[in-house]
Amino acid sequence: MVPFDFAYYRPQSIAEATALFLELEQQGKQPLYYSGGTEILTLSRLGFVSTAAVIDIKEIPECRVLDADGDPLVLGAALALTVLEETNPFPLLTKVAKEIADRTARNQITLGGNLCGQIFYREAATALLVAEADIVIAGPAGVRQARINDLFHQQLQLGRGEFVVQFKVDRATATLPHFHRKRRKQGEVGYPLVTIAALKQDEAVRVALSGICPFPFRSADVEAHLNDRNRPIGERIQAAIAAFPRPILHDIEGSADYRLFVAAQLLEDALRELGKSI
Repeated sequence: MVPFDFAYYRPQSIAEATALFLELEQQGKQPLYYSGGTEILTLSRLGFVSTAAVIDIKEIPECRVLDADGDPLVLGAALALTVLEETNPFPLLTKVAKEIADRTARNQITLGGNLCGQIFYREAATALLVAEADIVIAGPAGVRQARINDLFHQQLQLGRGEFVVQFKVDRATATLPHFHRKRRKQGEVGYPLVTIAALKQDEAVRVALSGICPFPFRSADVEAHLNDRNRPIGERIQAAIAAFPRPILHDIEGSADYRLFVAAQLLEDALRELGKSI
């Protein structure tokens, strides 16, 4: 059970949600936006999260949109990961989503919730970063749209009272050749050691990784090394790994050296599978 009492609100519009946030904040209730809620529940039980008010955004129509026929694709932030699995609007994102947690948890975990979480992995970010998705954000100042790559720096940089409404992915990008692998410490359960998502466009590969650092990342320096076809694949991969941001995770799931070893294998698999011309 959650070890504190809180008021629960379910606004029906963006304007209502942001107005509620300001009102509750002025009352000193430290409101939290709630999408899937799995992380709020987990962290509150551990004493890492506390609030007197929760604002559930799942009933806001714009947050539940799934437009797989238009261009760009529009994916509401409150879509459960299992909805993405079943509809498959963006194959790389589908592959990433279906390996997050188990199906019971994925029925609750939402696309926006995974991206905005505090747990290290936030694997949905990997597909959205390589797709260079646009992100629609709402807050007290109104609604804005920006490229996710401009806003995601170790975590999504949201302003006071802002929440994610939608993601928009160019239809042509969503159909590009792609690669995804997830390696765990043991079998098909538990947290990942390394997750990689990649797309190939114009003979160049875009790569994002989770599990290496205490945040998902995509790096221009890493990609520059990987796409340097004047060098053998092995040299390119070693140069890319040297360019990884720091720190490298070192915990019970795997040592830093082992994570880098696994990452090197996955990068080689990605380069070879996405085409010998890379």
